[in-house]
Amino acid sequence: MGKTVLIVDDEKNIVDILSFNLIREGYEVLCAYDGREGLALAIDKNPDLILLDIMLPYLDGFEVCREIRKKNNLIPIIMLTAREEEEDKILGLELGADDYISKPFSIRELLARVKTNIRRGSAADAVPAVENSANLHFGSLVIDTETRNVFKGGKPLELSIREYELLHFLASNAGKVFSREELLERVWNYKYFGDLRAVDVAVKRLREKIETDSAEPEYILTRRGAGYYFNTHTA
Repeated sequence: MGKTVLIVDDEKNIVDILSFNLIREGYEVLCAYDGREGLALAIDKNPDLILLDIMLPYLDGFEVCREIRKKNNLIPIIMLTAREEEEDKILGLELGADDYISKPFSIRELLARVKTNIRRGSAADAVPAVENSANLHFGSLVIDTETRNVFKGGKPLELSIREYELLHFLASNAGKVFSREELLERVWNYKYFGDLRAVDVAVKRLREKIETDSAEPEYILTRRGAGYYFNTHTA
């Protein structure tokens, strides 16, 4: 069975164009034209990816994203927006969207992003391998590379796939500084396009989950003007 993409957009012509191209690429497609219907389909059908417009009747895309993340932390969500305001894009990422693409968009670029975000659901493709699949221990933080679970002080943390990938990658290369461009390519798998702000938001969300004080992080540190790195001196 092919991968399923849920399109949530109130503009029928956009839904038709997206459906045609996704089906041609071998995806199964579900369509919703308002936020309530989109949320219901997301919960009931559990698609492999959601293309989610921001401006929707009944429930806007932000609220739909928020509700989906309360129930499922794993479905990749790409926000579709005609808005150019910076805060809208950042808000979508902070609510748990994995990516966003602005209208009008290139079908080729959108299909590439769909493919990339679906592929990262596969552990073999999405996460760099760790030799012998040994757990990674950093003080009270434990990364179980077999089950892809993360624990702090023995308690499990709820991380999205993207957050796990980012943490796993940085921890596997502890002490090495990676620029946002490098992280976008190595973790997001975006070689030709992508927004560097997505990296900053993902780091911010990850710090809020793994750090005792996200304002004074001990695990994921910033090297000013260079990028992010995982601290090798955690107690």
